[in-house]
Amino acid sequence: MDLGAPSRSALTQAASEAHCRPNVKCYHGKPAANISHMPEILDAVLAGAPGDDLAKMPLPDSYRAALVKKDEVGIFADVPSPEKDPRRSMHVEEVPLPEMAPDEAYVAVMASAINFNTVWSSVFEPLPTFGFLERLGRESHWGARHDLPYHVIGSDASGVVLRVGSAVRSWKPGDRVTVHCNYVDDQDPMAHDDSMLASNERIWGYETNFGGLAHLALVRANQLMPKPAHLTWEEAACNGLTNSTAYRMLVSRNGARMKQGDIVLIWGASGGLGGYAVQYVLSGGGIPVGVVSSPEKVKLLEELGCRAVIDRKAAGYRFWKDEHTQDESEWRRLGKDIRALVGEDPDIVFEHPGRQTMGASVFVAKRGGMIITCAATSGYMIEYDNRHLWMKLKTIKGSHFANYREAWEANGLICRGAIQPILSATYPLEQVGEAAYQVHRNLHEGKIGVLCLAPSQGLGIDDPELRARIGEDRVTTFRRLGA
Repeated sequence: MDLGAPSRSALTQAASEAHCRPNVKCYHGKPAANISHMPEILDAVLAGAPGDDLAKMPLPDSYRAALVKKDEVGIFADVPSPEKDPRRSMHVEEVPLPEMAPDEAYVAVMASAINFNTVWSSVFEPLPTFGFLERLGRESHWGARHDLPYHVIGSDASGVVLRVGSAVRSWKPGDRVTVHCNYVDDQDPMAHDDSMLASNERIWGYETNFGGLAHLALVRANQLMPKPAHLTWEEAACNGLTNSTAYRMLVSRNGARMKQGDIVLIWGASGGLGGYAVQYVLSGGGIPVGVVSSPEKVKLLEELGCRAVIDRKAAGYRFWKDEHTQDESEWRRLGKDIRALVGEDPDIVFEHPGRQTMGASVFVAKRGGMIITCAATSGYMIEYDNRHLWMKLKTIKGSHFANYREAWEANGLICRGAIQPILSATYPLEQVGEAAYQVHRNLHEGKIGVLCLAPSQGLGIDDPELRARIGEDRVTTFRRLGA
């Protein structure tokens, strides 16, 4: 990747061409007023304008955003799930700027990223997200802003703070930030133990509106974290959701509490979650056993330092004989292959595919081991042989994203260069449907980034010396080998 910065004039011209479109219509069909302010804001950000200057700049009445529409929820009614196409349902349009609450901030979004919840939003499964917005809308005056006939999606972002509400203490205009997606307030007693247990905990950009796949985002102040200074905007944007999720699952006291020497089986070890899981196991003194699906992915894991890798396609595992019957002999074969690599059964199984793999995960875990699960990308209705769970004292534990402290600690490891971004490709906002399609069809490795306001890749590095010490090849491993 060429990190040489284009000239300021070239960037300004690119911004004007990309963001100052005459006759652009808002979502409601009205002319998009003040569109010209977006290039001005972008030019100021690229020039490193002081926060006081940014705070004085007028905000646009509308901004460009990726969204899905309530009146299109039924377009995939007769389409099998794997064939649903995000390119049909995701739109990039102008939307009105929402009002900012006292505990919120406006962020100029330089880059964002695609997560599986972006795909779920775009194909309206397992549920259309408009039900989430309706429930949020009934909670309060500020919640009512979210209940709209369109949903601006996206649960990752990096950018620059433009405004903060009157109740915000720790952030100010000009701060360069990343955004984590835990959207929760402090009025539920459970939130004061672990905010992920709060009854009103939501995932920003999935269960709320005004998400990160846009030129502007509306976020709560307790979603903000410092941007890693050695990373580009797109590299910084890709970490929030999946890096924090992997940290909670493996490292946090709320997860598996992995210790040195633990053997960890990681499904999808080169994917958006698994790529971070492998790094946490290695940096924590554990032994990762990565499961991938091609020789190229094996090479990628070996580059990360994972020596025990299983190519499941080459092995030809068939955990299901048919739609209703699993094959225990295939579970046993997987267990034998793991022991051949590392000598023991896994202490921890990092589980997120769900239906296709849960039976095998429960079987292969060590006696007294843990299966920690955060998702079910191959199906939510799982089956396993409970004898292998109760008679061998194993544990299945659920995990969901991360609380603010966990997300902050995970981001701190990124900032110090202990954990690397797993960005493999980047698309412009106008091609966000194609980016989501790539994730939906598992045609990618790591994370796919999306340029929002940033006019090109490679911008945003504030600490090139740290980047050089970490090593360009390490920072860009997934782009070099996983694209």
